[in-house]
Amino acid sequence: MIMPRGADQLLLPVNPLFMWGSLLLALGFDLMPFGRVASRPDLLALALVFWNVHQPRRVGVGAAFFFGLLMDVHQGALLGQNALAYTLLSYFAITIHRRLLWFSVPAQALQILPLFAAAHATSLIVRLVTGSTAPGWGLLLAPLFEAALWPLASLLLLAPQRRAPDRDENRPL
Repeated sequence: MIMPRGADQLLLPVNPLFMWGSLLLALGFDLMPFGRVASRPDLLALALVFWNVHQPRRVGVGAAFFFGLLMDVHQGALLGQNALAYTLLSYFAITIHRRLLWFSVPAQALQILPLFAAAHATSLIVRLVTGSTAPGWGLLLAPLFEAALWPLASLLLLAPQRRAPDRDENRPL
């Protein structure tokens, strides 16, 4: 089997409880009342894209739609605004997931930057069409922050899969 260039070791299978727990933790962080700062990164979108890229058969467009509806209800937004943005984001992340894994993690961050920008643009367009006000220029920073957090998310969310399957005294990891 040909392995991608960045893969220096085979990963263990992901624990479904860890995967869904990380999504719920990201949802909980997005639900925290930090105020309406437009440049705040959407950690739920970041976690959804990460798991769409690494586990596209387990976390798909349906999960993105469900989490989007939860965010719509929480924000008091038009029902379906975040659901549409998350669904499109997940669809395009699943579309490029095979190609994306061949790149290094910083290059992956550059590859997903347009996805995050498109998701925020979709949400902004829906907001403007329904007569809401624009959140300001800070919205342009949110996709940059989300792409900048991609290496940290890769490090943290792949850490449980990098441990040795059978530990012994000769292998410290």
